Amino acid sequence: MTAHRPCCSPSRHSALPSAGQHRPPEFGSDSGDEVLPCHTELEMNPFDGLPHSSRYYKLLQERKRLPVWGAKDVFVASLAASPFVILSGDAGIGKSSQIPQWCAEYCLSSKYQHGSVVCTQPDKQMAVCLALRVADEMDVNIGHEVGYVIPFENCCINETILRYSTDEMLLLEMMSDPLLKHYVVIIVDETHKRTVWTDVLLGLLKDIVRQRAELKVVIITSPHVSNILHTYFGGAPLIQVESKEDTEGPLEVVYSSMPQENYFLPALRLLFNIHNTREKGDVAMFLSCKKEIDEACKIIDQEVSTQHPMLRELLPIPLYPEQTRSFNRPSNNLENGKRFKRRVILTTSAGDSLLCIRNVKFVIDVGMERRKVYNPRIRAESLVMRPISKIQAKMRTEITDTARLGKCFRLYTEEFLMKEMPDLSPARVQESNLTRMVLFLKRMDIADMGQCDFIERPAPEALMQALEDLDYLAALDDDGNLSEIGIIMSEFPLDPQMAKALIASCEFDCVHEMLTIAAMVIAPYCFLDALPGSDEVAHTCRRKFFHPEGDHFILINVYTAFTQCKMISSAEFSEDEKWCHDNFLSCAALRIAEAIRADLLAIMQRIELPISEPAFGTQKNSLNVKKALLSGYFMQTARDVDGLGNYIMLTHKHVTQLHPFSSYCSTRLKPEWVLFHEFTISENNCIRIVSEVSPEMFVQLTPPYYFSNMPHSESKELLQEIIDRLKLSTNGERHHGINKENDTTEKNLSHPNEDKCTIQ
Repeated sequence: MTAHRPCCSPSRHSALPSAGQHRPPEFGSDSGDEVLPCHTELEMNPFDGLPHSSRYYKLLQERKRLPVWGAKDVFVASLAASPFVILSGDAGIGKSSQIPQWCAEYCLSSKYQHGSVVCTQPDKQMAVCLALRVADEMDVNIGHEVGYVIPFENCCINETILRYSTDEMLLLEMMSDPLLKHYVVIIVDETHKRTVWTDVLLGLLKDIVRQRAELKVVIITSPHVSNILHTYFGGAPLIQVESKEDTEGPLEVVYSSMPQENYFLPALRLLFNIHNTREKGDVAMFLSCKKEIDEACKIIDQEVSTQHPMLRELLPIPLYPEQTRSFNRPSNNLENGKRFKRRVILTTSAGDSLLCIRNVKFVIDVGMERRKVYNPRIRAESLVMRPISKIQAKMRTEITDTARLGKCFRLYTEEFLMKEMPDLSPARVQESNLTRMVLFLKRMDIADMGQCDFIERPAPEALMQALEDLDYLAALDDDGNLSEIGIIMSEFPLDPQMAKALIASCEFDCVHEMLTIAAMVIAPYCFLDALPGSDEVAHTCRRKFFHPEGDHFILINVYTAFTQCKMISSAEFSEDEKWCHDNFLSCAALRIAEAIRADLLAIMQRIELPISEPAFGTQKNSLNVKKALLSGYFMQTARDVDGLGNYIMLTHKHVTQLHPFSSYCSTRLKPEWVLFHEFTISENNCIRIVSEVSPEMFVQLTPPYYFSNMPHSESKELLQEIIDRLKLSTNGERHHGINKENDTTEKNLSHPNEDKCTIQ
């Protein structure tokens, strides 16, 4: 299990902690704190034994108005009678916040008073957001009775009654507690998203329930997949919660009159038209990818500077689901004095469940998403542009605050919805790299993949490629089980390649440097885009961190400079933010990297791996870092075939170029052989985070059976020549050593009497 630091908690009835760094804010949430009249006899809170606050009763009245509240009695009865319970309902009915509380009350009964409840979420931000909200509703402290566990952050103690967790973290917990005996109720929320970890968790829970009769499993999903899960769990009780119909009229959905060839600019024009009408209400805009979000923010900021002074200010707020912490923009921008601001929340398909927004009246839906699809044959992800599903389109109409006033503008035709959009998005287990999943299942002693009962079985080709990669990484023994290295690799919440590189750093005495690289590539990208007119200044700032060995070493330079800045200005917490701002760096990303690095170091200390002293800056250390990287990423190497930056990858002969942010793009001579961290087939077709390596180092650290399986190419011929030359050199040295030994033997044999006297 990953090492974590428990987060601090406020006093018993203090306000919730400032959590802008940890969750998507509940824009327009009830911050006015209307306190109800004091009760003469306040009831005792069964979770902490203290009297309820008046705020508890105010929130209780709000909770009782949620549609899911009407199903409480049926749910509690089903929970007591069946090991599996499925509850389905649309977004916004309160199922993610209320069901866990009812399960916690169930665990307080005499039979289960020592058990606890865990509710899993596919999204890190949502787990934190819900934990904070539920702690407030239960009138308890976050980090005590209610907490959350997400990758590299633990806000729980042993006595925590209800914890929100990501699916991945609960699975990692199974490595030390396979039957999850700590929990009485396990809730799997947002199952309709069908992430890889969600599908694995559901498959394993079926087996755990057979071994633990007292365990209760609650599945929360959308109505569109409830029948699939109902069949999958053998006809388990299915509770369907209907949303309360708005008596004043349904949400107005407006379709485009004709197909849009380019939806991006029409979406922005529509936004400005809505703003110019001066109708009140915030806007949620669903775009296809992060790149479009960033571009939209720039255009909106430029438009704000030229708009009429009588118009309310437009405030673009990017919501990036892949980031653990929230927005890069300062939280004080959310509310600014008396002047009203219309907020524009910009997100993608992955962010639909993260919108905890009270004042959204307008939704702009482009109907497309740019989704990563893994191709096992070339070991790379492709960015595929395709229509969203009908379920996603419907969910986007459910986030408006008031249906009577809300409008959803769909920038596609109704015919496109009916004919082009699939009913459901494909399960991620059919489109993802499964290497890490297979490593986990091997750790759980599930050698036969059939023992994990998947809802939809992964593609055999993807499973075979995952097993092959683990074999190349020496994670498997001759029988196909985990080797000693594979067991150590499974301890890290990392991709197997990075885990192997981190383990190899122990051998090459560069642990601290590899820890920094691992943390920096896991955290969000630290370099910020330059504002218009400041490109040259940003480029000058980036040059300060330049390292001739490559991008991995630049990341070490950036992290080292950041930590040194914090040490110098420890008295002023905001100094690191100012330093990052001046150097066009994301302070939030670097703080996340700092936390990730500390947790990875704690894991290495827990499993007693040797940790060498820092030695960054020496030539020997640079070579050792490259050796450690190659130990894990030898399958991600490429060669410049024409001296112009056109690189052919050794694994599948795909041609690619360096990412524009690579330090090598600004140099005249490009390295011939490089190792890269990431490659995604897209319109740019670039490799990211690149460092130069030598072919001699490659052939020394690459497993021979991987090299023999590489496709024939000019690069392979060059590498084979190097291998032959090294063999010849080694054989020559050995032959020279043998001749020298023979000469000595002949000399000794020709003077037997002298030898005898010498020995005597």
